[in-house]
Amino acid sequence: MTQGYRVVPVGQALANKVRATLKAPGYGHPATVEMAAGYGPCRVCLQTFAVGEERRILFTYDPFYGHAPFPLPSPIYVHADACAPYADEARFPDGLRFIPLTLNAYGPDATLLAQERLADGWDDRVEQSVDRLFRDPVVEYIHVRNTEAGCFIAHLARV
Repeated sequence: MTQGYRVVPVGQALANKVRATLKAPGYGHPATVEMAAGYGPCRVCLQTFAVGEERRILFTYDPFYGHAPFPLPSPIYVHADACAPYADEARFPDGLRFIPLTLNAYGPDATLLAQERLADGWDDRVEQSVDRLFRDPVVEYIHVRNTEAGCFIAHLARV
């Protein structure tokens, strides 16, 4: 049985604040604007960057900020210009299906309960992995991270 979940990208309001201030939220570290030299992806629209064509902003982001006592910051990217937020929240983003991903399943107090790594060619198995992780009733949410860089991509909330 497939478990229901909702894909939660980095919020548009937060990204707009970073675009306006060029400061990392919660930390105040400077954010960097650059031409995309890698695929990213953008944490708002959850699409990969067009290398050499799109500008992106790199900044420090902590998905646990304000929600858990221990930080887990990572570098993330958003488009330098506003983009449409990922909207098909009941479906895993197609734009992420070729990226090596790690799924971290968390319980109360941001306790890491399980981890699954999906290597290249995994694109048709992500739903199976998410379903398997959410079968544990203690799992409250899953963070999707880039396995190559280790950085946060999106939050999967149990429905």
